[in-house]
Amino acid sequence: MVIEQEIRAQAEAAKAASYRLAALRTDARNKALCAMADALMAHRDKILHENAADVEDAKTSGMRASYLDRLRLDEARIASMAEGLRLTAALPDPLGREDYSVRRPNGLEIRRMHVPLGVVGMIYEARPNVTADAIGLCLKAGNAVLLRGGSDALRSNLAIAEVLSRAAYAAGIPQGAIQLLAMKERAAVDVMTHLTGLLDVIIPRGGAGLIRRIVESSTVPVIETGAGVCHIYVDRAADIPMALRIVENAKVSRPSVCNAAETLLVHEKIAEDFLPQMAQLLHADGVELRGCPKTCAILSDIAAASEEDWSAEYGDLILSIRMVTDMEAAIAHINRYNTGHSETIVTNDIRAAHDFQQRVDASTIYVNASTRFTDGFEFGFGAEIGISTQKLHVRGPMGLEALTSTKYLVYGEGQVR
Repeated sequence: MVIEQEIRAQAEAAKAASYRLAALRTDARNKALCAMADALMAHRDKILHENAADVEDAKTSGMRASYLDRLRLDEARIASMAEGLRLTAALPDPLGREDYSVRRPNGLEIRRMHVPLGVVGMIYEARPNVTADAIGLCLKAGNAVLLRGGSDALRSNLAIAEVLSRAAYAAGIPQGAIQLLAMKERAAVDVMTHLTGLLDVIIPRGGAGLIRRIVESSTVPVIETGAGVCHIYVDRAADIPMALRIVENAKVSRPSVCNAAETLLVHEKIAEDFLPQMAQLLHADGVELRGCPKTCAILSDIAAASEEDWSAEYGDLILSIRMVTDMEAAIAHINRYNTGHSETIVTNDIRAAHDFQQRVDASTIYVNASTRFTDGFEFGFGAEIGISTQKLHVRGPMGLEALTSTKYLVYGEGQVR
Protein backbone atom coordinates (compact mmCIF):
# COMPACT_ATOMS: atom_id res chain seq x y z
CA MET A 1 0.00 0.00 0.00
CA VAL A 2 2.83 2.40 0.85
CA ILE A 3 4.55 1.61 -2.47
CA GLU A 4 1.34 2.27 -4.38
CA GLN A 5 0.82 5.62 -2.62
CA GLU A 6 4.39 6.72 -3.33
CA ILE A 7 4.21 5.80 -7.02
CA ARG A 8 0.80 7.37 -7.47
CA ALA A 9 2.05 10.60 -5.88
CA GLN A 10 4.98 10.69 -8.31
CA ALA A 11 2.70 9.98 -11.25
CA GLU A 12 0.31 12.75 -10.17
CA ALA A 13 3.24 15.19 -9.97
CA ALA A 14 4.33 14.16 -13.47
CA LYS A 15 0.78 14.58 -14.79
CA ALA A 16 0.50 18.09 -13.33
CA ALA A 17 3.89 19.03 -14.80
CA SER A 18 3.01 17.62 -18.22
CA TYR A 19 0.41 20.32 -18.90
CA ARG A 20 2.92 23.11 -18.18
CA LEU A 21 5.66 21.32 -20.09
CA ALA A 22 3.50 20.96 -23.21
CA ALA A 23 3.23 24.75 -23.39
CA LEU A 24 6.96 25.38 -22.99
CA ARG A 25 8.68 27.01 -25.95
CA THR A 26 11.19 25.15 -28.12
CA ASP A 27 14.14 27.29 -27.05
CA ALA A 28 13.37 26.68 -23.37
CA ARG A 29 13.35 22.91 -23.83
CA ASN A 30 16.56 23.03 -25.89
CA LYS A 31 18.28 25.21 -23.29
CA ALA A 32 17.38 22.67 -20.61
CA LEU A 33 18.72 19.74 -22.65
CA CYS A 34 22.07 21.49 -23.16
CA ALA A 35 22.26 22.31 -19.45
CA MET A 36 21.55 18.66 -18.67
CA ALA A 37 24.37 17.54 -20.99
CA ASP A 38 26.79 19.89 -19.24
CA ALA A 39 25.65 18.61 -15.85
CA LEU A 40 26.29 14.99 -16.84
CA MET A 41 29.89 15.80 -17.69
CA ALA A 42 30.38 17.99 -14.62
CA HIS A 43 29.13 15.25 -12.29
CA ARG A 44 30.50 12.21 -14.12
CA ASP A 45 32.72 11.22 -11.18
CA LYS A 46 29.68 10.92 -8.93
CA ILE A 47 27.82 8.86 -11.54
CA LEU A 48 30.81 6.57 -12.13
CA HIS A 49 31.21 6.06 -8.38
CA GLU A 50 27.60 4.92 -8.01
CA ASN A 51 27.84 2.78 -11.14
CA ALA A 52 30.97 1.04 -9.82
CA ALA A 53 29.00 0.02 -6.73
CA ASP A 54 26.20 -1.40 -8.92
CA VAL A 55 28.72 -3.32 -11.03
CA GLU A 56 30.44 -4.76 -7.97
CA ASP A 57 27.13 -5.97 -6.54
CA ALA A 58 26.22 -7.49 -9.90
CA LYS A 59 29.53 -9.36 -10.05
CA THR A 60 28.95 -10.71 -6.54
CA SER A 61 25.48 -11.92 -7.51
CA GLY A 62 26.94 -13.81 -10.50
CA MET A 63 25.66 -11.63 -13.34
CA ARG A 64 27.10 -12.89 -16.63
CA ALA A 65 29.67 -10.86 -18.53
CA SER A 66 27.39 -9.75 -21.37
CA TYR A 67 24.94 -8.20 -18.90
CA LEU A 68 27.72 -6.60 -16.90
CA ASP A 69 28.67 -4.83 -20.12
CA ARG A 70 25.17 -3.39 -20.38
CA LEU A 71 25.33 -2.18 -16.79
CA ARG A 72 28.82 -0.71 -16.80
CA LEU A 73 29.44 2.99 -17.49
CA ASP A 74 32.74 4.68 -18.29
CA GLU A 75 33.89 8.14 -19.34
CA ALA A 76 33.14 7.43 -23.00
CA ARG A 77 29.60 6.20 -22.34
CA ILE A 78 28.77 9.21 -20.19
CA ALA A 79 30.20 11.49 -22.90
CA SER A 80 27.99 9.66 -25.41
CA MET A 81 24.93 10.21 -23.19
CA ALA A 82 25.74 13.92 -23.01
CA GLU A 83 26.27 14.12 -26.76
CA GLY A 84 22.91 12.42 -27.25
CA LEU A 85 21.23 15.18 -25.23
CA ARG A 86 22.96 17.89 -27.28
CA LEU A 87 22.02 16.20 -30.55
CA THR A 88 18.44 15.90 -29.34
CA ALA A 89 18.40 19.62 -28.57
CA ALA A 90 19.63 20.35 -32.10
CA LEU A 91 16.87 18.33 -33.77
CA PRO A 92 13.76 20.03 -35.17
CA ASP A 93 10.96 20.45 -32.66
CA PRO A 94 8.36 17.70 -33.27
CA LEU A 95 5.62 19.75 -31.61
CA GLY A 96 3.29 22.17 -33.35
CA ARG A 97 4.00 20.73 -36.80
CA GLU A 98 0.92 20.57 -39.01
CA ASP A 99 0.83 17.65 -41.44
CA TYR A 100 -2.72 17.93 -42.73
CA SER A 101 -5.06 20.77 -43.55
CA VAL A 102 -8.27 21.05 -45.52
CA ARG A 103 -11.06 23.55 -46.08
CA ARG A 104 -14.40 21.77 -46.23
CA PRO A 105 -17.27 22.80 -48.54
CA ASN A 106 -19.11 24.23 -45.51
CA GLY A 107 -16.18 26.59 -44.84
CA LEU A 108 -14.66 24.77 -41.86
CA GLU A 109 -10.87 24.85 -41.85
CA ILE A 110 -9.39 21.68 -40.30
CA ARG A 111 -5.74 21.27 -39.36
CA ARG A 112 -3.90 18.38 -37.69
CA MET A 113 -1.05 19.27 -35.32
CA HIS A 114 1.52 17.17 -33.44
CA VAL A 115 1.30 17.36 -29.64
CA PRO A 116 2.94 15.50 -26.72
CA LEU A 117 1.68 12.12 -25.57
CA GLY A 118 1.54 13.48 -22.00
CA VAL A 119 3.21 11.27 -19.37
CA VAL A 120 5.44 8.46 -20.61
CA GLY A 121 6.19 5.51 -18.31
CA MET A 122 9.47 3.70 -18.96
CA ILE A 123 10.23 0.25 -17.49
CA TYR A 124 13.67 -1.03 -18.39
CA GLU A 125 16.48 -3.33 -17.31
CA ALA A 126 20.18 -2.96 -16.57
CA ARG A 127 21.21 -0.16 -18.96
CA PRO A 128 21.60 3.17 -17.10
CA ASN A 129 22.17 5.09 -20.34
CA VAL A 130 18.46 4.57 -21.03
CA THR A 131 17.74 6.92 -18.11
CA ALA A 132 19.41 9.85 -19.87
CA ASP A 133 18.05 8.96 -23.32
CA ALA A 134 14.47 8.63 -22.06
CA ILE A 135 14.53 11.85 -20.07
CA GLY A 136 16.06 13.84 -22.92
CA LEU A 137 13.74 12.58 -25.65
CA CYS A 138 10.61 12.88 -23.50
CA LEU A 139 11.38 16.48 -22.51
CA LYS A 140 12.21 17.50 -26.08
CA ALA A 141 8.83 16.11 -27.19
CA GLY A 142 7.06 17.92 -24.34
CA ASN A 143 6.34 14.83 -22.22
CA ALA A 144 6.78 14.26 -18.51
CA VAL A 145 8.37 10.91 -17.69
CA LEU A 146 8.07 8.29 -14.93
CA LEU A 147 11.01 5.86 -14.94
CA ARG A 148 11.43 2.46 -13.35
CA GLY A 149 14.90 1.10 -14.11
CA GLY A 150 16.30 -2.30 -13.24
CA SER A 151 17.17 -2.93 -9.60
CA ASP A 152 20.73 -3.86 -10.62
CA ALA A 153 21.30 -0.28 -11.78
CA LEU A 154 19.41 1.59 -9.06
CA ARG A 155 22.37 3.61 -7.75
CA SER A 156 23.43 4.58 -11.26
CA ASN A 157 19.90 5.54 -12.31
CA LEU A 158 19.30 7.61 -9.17
CA ALA A 159 22.55 9.50 -9.70
CA ILE A 160 21.81 10.22 -13.37
CA ALA A 161 18.19 11.25 -12.71
CA GLU A 162 19.22 13.52 -9.83
CA VAL A 163 21.87 15.28 -11.92
CA LEU A 164 19.55 15.71 -14.91
CA SER A 165 16.46 16.79 -12.98
CA ARG A 166 18.37 19.39 -10.97
CA ALA A 167 19.81 20.89 -14.16
CA ALA A 168 16.46 20.71 -15.99
CA TYR A 169 14.49 22.45 -13.23
CA ALA A 170 17.13 25.16 -12.89
CA ALA A 171 16.77 25.77 -16.64
CA GLY A 172 12.99 26.17 -16.48
CA ILE A 173 11.51 22.69 -16.90
CA PRO A 174 8.42 22.41 -14.63
CA GLN A 175 9.05 20.75 -11.28
CA GLY A 176 7.88 17.13 -11.25
CA ALA A 177 8.35 16.47 -14.97
CA ILE A 178 11.16 13.95 -14.28
CA GLN A 179 10.33 11.10 -11.90
CA LEU A 180 12.38 7.97 -11.09
CA LEU A 181 11.08 5.24 -8.80
CA ALA A 182 13.69 4.73 -6.05
CA MET A 183 12.56 1.23 -5.10
CA LYS A 184 13.58 -2.31 -6.01
CA GLU A 185 10.33 -4.11 -5.26
CA ARG A 186 8.84 -5.92 -8.25
CA ALA A 187 5.41 -4.71 -7.11
CA ALA A 188 6.36 -1.27 -8.43
CA VAL A 189 6.00 -2.54 -11.99
CA ASP A 190 2.48 -3.82 -11.30
CA VAL A 191 1.49 -0.48 -9.82
CA MET A 192 2.85 1.43 -12.82
CA THR A 193 1.04 -0.75 -15.33
CA HIS A 194 -2.29 0.11 -13.70
CA LEU A 195 -1.92 3.90 -13.49
CA THR A 196 -4.64 4.43 -16.08
CA GLY A 197 -5.48 8.11 -16.31
CA LEU A 198 -2.07 9.19 -15.01
CA LEU A 199 0.25 7.50 -17.50
CA ASP A 200 -0.59 7.88 -21.18
CA VAL A 201 1.69 5.11 -22.41
CA ILE A 202 4.19 2.58 -21.05
CA ILE A 203 7.31 1.64 -23.00
CA PRO A 204 9.15 -1.46 -21.72
CA ARG A 205 12.78 -2.09 -22.64
CA GLY A 206 14.42 -5.36 -21.64
CA GLY A 207 14.21 -9.09 -22.12
CA ALA A 208 11.32 -10.96 -23.67
CA GLY A 209 10.01 -12.00 -20.24
CA LEU A 210 9.71 -8.43 -18.96
CA ILE A 211 8.06 -7.22 -22.15
CA ARG A 212 5.57 -10.11 -22.25
CA ARG A 213 4.65 -9.56 -18.58
CA ILE A 214 3.89 -5.88 -19.16
CA VAL A 215 2.02 -6.38 -22.45
CA GLU A 216 -0.20 -9.05 -20.88
CA SER A 217 -0.96 -7.26 -17.60
CA SER A 218 -1.01 -3.53 -18.30
CA THR A 219 -4.21 -1.48 -18.37
CA VAL A 220 -2.14 1.46 -19.67
CA PRO A 221 -1.45 1.38 -23.44
CA VAL A 222 1.92 -0.29 -24.19
CA ILE A 223 4.37 0.15 -27.04
CA GLU A 224 6.03 -3.26 -27.33
CA THR A 225 9.79 -3.03 -27.83
CA GLY A 226 13.07 -4.75 -27.70
CA ALA A 227 13.03 -8.51 -28.15
CA GLY A 228 15.52 -9.10 -30.96
CA VAL A 229 15.90 -12.47 -32.68
CA CYS A 230 17.80 -10.92 -35.60
CA HIS A 231 19.01 -12.85 -38.66
CA ILE A 232 21.67 -12.48 -41.31
CA TYR A 233 21.09 -14.26 -44.62
CA VAL A 234 24.23 -14.78 -46.71
CA ASP A 235 22.97 -15.22 -50.26
CA ARG A 236 24.63 -17.23 -53.02
CA ALA A 237 25.58 -13.89 -54.65
CA ALA A 238 27.23 -12.53 -51.51
CA ASP A 239 30.67 -10.96 -51.36
CA ILE A 240 32.24 -13.37 -48.88
CA PRO A 241 34.78 -11.00 -47.26
CA MET A 242 31.96 -8.48 -46.79
CA ALA A 243 29.71 -11.16 -45.31
CA LEU A 244 32.40 -12.19 -42.83
CA ARG A 245 32.81 -8.59 -41.63
CA ILE A 246 29.07 -8.11 -41.26
CA VAL A 247 28.48 -11.37 -39.37
CA GLU A 248 31.37 -10.73 -36.99
CA ASN A 249 30.22 -7.19 -36.24
CA ALA A 250 26.57 -8.15 -35.80
CA LYS A 251 27.40 -10.98 -33.39
CA VAL A 252 30.53 -9.86 -31.56
CA SER A 253 30.60 -6.06 -31.24
CA ARG A 254 28.02 -6.05 -28.42
CA PRO A 255 26.24 -9.40 -28.08
CA SER A 256 24.03 -8.37 -25.16
CA VAL A 257 21.94 -5.84 -27.08
CA CYS A 258 18.71 -6.44 -28.99
CA ASN A 259 20.15 -5.58 -32.43
CA ALA A 260 22.86 -8.25 -32.23
CA ALA A 261 22.50 -11.17 -34.66
CA GLU A 262 21.32 -14.47 -33.18
CA THR A 263 20.86 -16.69 -36.27
CA LEU A 264 22.86 -16.98 -39.48
CA LEU A 265 21.30 -18.40 -42.66
CA VAL A 266 23.67 -19.47 -45.45
CA HIS A 267 22.83 -20.43 -49.04
CA GLU A 268 23.97 -24.00 -49.68
CA LYS A 269 25.82 -23.02 -52.89
CA ILE A 270 28.46 -21.04 -50.94
CA ALA A 271 28.34 -22.87 -47.62
CA GLU A 272 31.46 -25.03 -48.10
CA ASP A 273 33.53 -21.94 -48.88
CA PHE A 274 31.95 -19.53 -46.42
CA LEU A 275 31.25 -21.58 -43.29
CA PRO A 276 34.83 -22.70 -42.46
CA GLN A 277 36.12 -19.12 -42.82
CA MET A 278 33.30 -17.81 -40.67
CA ALA A 279 33.80 -20.48 -38.00
CA GLN A 280 37.51 -19.74 -37.75
CA LEU A 281 36.80 -16.03 -37.37
CA LEU A 282 34.07 -16.41 -34.75
CA HIS A 283 35.88 -19.10 -32.76
CA ALA A 284 38.73 -16.63 -32.34
CA ASP A 285 36.16 -14.20 -30.90
CA GLY A 286 34.93 -16.80 -28.40
CA VAL A 287 31.58 -17.43 -30.11
CA GLU A 288 29.83 -20.76 -29.54
CA LEU A 289 28.29 -22.07 -32.78
CA ARG A 290 25.24 -24.31 -33.05
CA GLY A 291 24.23 -25.69 -36.43
CA CYS A 292 21.60 -27.59 -38.37
CA PRO A 293 22.58 -31.11 -39.59
CA LYS A 294 23.88 -29.80 -42.95
CA THR A 295 25.97 -27.15 -41.18
CA CYS A 296 27.36 -29.72 -38.75
CA ALA A 297 28.40 -31.89 -41.71
CA ILE A 298 30.75 -29.08 -42.78
CA LEU A 299 31.67 -27.82 -39.28
CA SER A 300 32.03 -31.13 -37.48
CA ASP A 301 33.25 -29.63 -34.20
CA ILE A 302 30.18 -27.49 -33.41
CA ALA A 303 27.09 -28.39 -31.39
CA ALA A 304 23.80 -29.37 -32.97
CA ALA A 305 21.11 -26.69 -32.89
CA SER A 306 17.76 -27.56 -31.29
CA GLU A 307 14.35 -26.24 -32.28
CA GLU A 308 14.55 -23.81 -29.34
CA ASP A 309 17.73 -22.26 -30.78
CA TRP A 310 15.88 -20.84 -33.78
CA SER A 311 13.75 -18.60 -31.56
CA ALA A 312 16.38 -17.83 -28.92
CA GLU A 313 17.56 -14.33 -28.10
CA TYR A 314 20.88 -15.36 -26.58
CA GLY A 315 22.20 -11.96 -25.56
CA ASP A 316 25.58 -13.68 -25.48
CA LEU A 317 28.39 -15.00 -27.69
CA ILE A 318 26.27 -17.80 -29.20
CA LEU A 319 25.16 -18.07 -32.84
CA SER A 320 22.82 -20.61 -34.44
CA ILE A 321 23.40 -21.46 -38.11
CA ARG A 322 21.09 -22.99 -40.71
CA MET A 323 21.96 -23.85 -44.31
CA VAL A 324 19.12 -23.06 -46.74
CA THR A 325 18.44 -24.18 -50.29
CA ASP A 326 17.44 -20.73 -51.56
CA MET A 327 16.17 -17.32 -50.52
CA GLU A 328 12.60 -18.65 -50.32
CA ALA A 329 13.69 -20.92 -47.48
CA ALA A 330 15.59 -18.09 -45.79
CA ILE A 331 12.59 -15.77 -45.87
CA ALA A 332 10.27 -18.52 -44.62
CA HIS A 333 12.62 -19.19 -41.68
CA ILE A 334 12.92 -15.49 -40.79
CA ASN A 335 9.19 -14.81 -40.94
CA ARG A 336 8.52 -17.82 -38.74
CA TYR A 337 11.09 -17.16 -36.01
CA ASN A 338 11.87 -13.46 -35.99
CA THR A 339 10.53 -10.89 -33.51
CA GLY A 340 9.97 -8.07 -35.99
CA HIS A 341 13.23 -6.33 -35.14
CA SER A 342 16.09 -6.28 -37.70
CA GLU A 343 17.06 -8.54 -40.61
CA THR A 344 19.97 -8.45 -43.08
CA ILE A 345 20.67 -9.91 -46.51
CA VAL A 346 24.23 -9.97 -47.85
CA THR A 347 24.12 -10.13 -51.63
CA ASN A 348 25.29 -8.48 -54.85
CA ASP A 349 22.04 -9.46 -56.57
CA ILE A 350 19.91 -6.30 -56.54
CA ARG A 351 16.74 -8.20 -57.42
CA ALA A 352 17.26 -10.60 -54.55
CA ALA A 353 17.92 -7.67 -52.21
CA HIS A 354 14.72 -5.90 -53.26
CA ASP A 355 12.67 -9.10 -52.96
CA PHE A 356 14.08 -9.73 -49.47
CA GLN A 357 13.19 -6.20 -48.33
CA GLN A 358 9.65 -6.47 -49.65
CA ARG A 359 8.84 -9.89 -48.23
CA VAL A 360 10.54 -10.03 -44.84
CA ASP A 361 8.25 -8.83 -42.04
CA ALA A 362 10.35 -6.74 -39.63
CA SER A 363 10.81 -3.13 -38.59
CA THR A 364 14.21 -2.71 -40.26
CA ILE A 365 15.59 -4.58 -43.30
CA TYR A 366 19.25 -4.20 -44.29
CA VAL A 367 21.09 -4.93 -47.51
CA ASN A 368 24.84 -5.48 -47.02
CA ALA A 369 25.03 -3.92 -43.54
CA SER A 370 25.12 -5.07 -39.93
CA THR A 371 21.94 -5.30 -37.85
CA ARG A 372 23.82 -3.34 -35.17
CA PHE A 373 22.80 -0.06 -36.83
CA THR A 374 19.19 -0.35 -35.63
CA ASP A 375 19.52 2.42 -33.10
CA GLY A 376 18.07 5.89 -32.77
CA PHE A 377 21.47 7.55 -32.53
CA GLU A 378 22.69 5.78 -35.69
CA PHE A 379 19.48 6.74 -37.51
CA GLY A 380 20.02 10.41 -36.72
CA PHE A 381 17.36 10.69 -33.99
CA GLY A 382 19.81 12.02 -31.36
CA ALA A 383 18.96 9.07 -29.12
CA GLU A 384 16.15 6.53 -28.89
CA ILE A 385 13.36 5.70 -26.52
CA GLY A 386 13.34 2.08 -27.71
CA ILE A 387 12.83 -0.05 -30.80
CA SER A 388 9.21 -0.87 -31.45
CA THR A 389 8.55 -4.34 -32.85
CA GLN A 390 4.79 -3.83 -33.15
CA LYS A 391 2.88 -2.16 -35.97
CA LEU A 392 0.44 0.24 -34.30
CA HIS A 393 1.44 3.87 -33.70
CA VAL A 394 5.13 3.38 -34.53
CA ARG A 395 7.61 0.72 -35.67
CA GLY A 396 11.41 0.54 -35.51
CA PRO A 397 13.78 2.90 -33.68
CA MET A 398 11.69 5.44 -31.78
CA GLY A 399 12.84 9.03 -31.69
CA LEU A 400 11.00 12.28 -31.09
CA GLU A 401 8.25 11.69 -33.64
CA ALA A 402 7.22 8.49 -31.85
CA LEU A 403 6.66 10.44 -28.62
CA THR A 404 3.96 12.63 -30.10
CA SER A 405 0.29 12.26 -30.86
CA THR A 406 -2.00 14.56 -32.83
CA LYS A 407 -4.99 16.77 -32.30
CA TYR A 408 -7.24 18.57 -34.76
CA LEU A 409 -7.69 22.33 -34.78
CA VAL A 410 -10.95 23.36 -36.41
CA TYR A 411 -11.80 26.98 -37.34
CA GLY A 412 -15.34 28.05 -38.14
CA GLU A 413 -17.52 31.10 -38.70
CA GLY A 414 -20.68 29.98 -36.95
CA GLN A 415 -21.24 26.70 -38.81
CA VAL A 416 -23.69 24.22 -37.27
CA ARG A 417 -24.50 20.67 -38.33
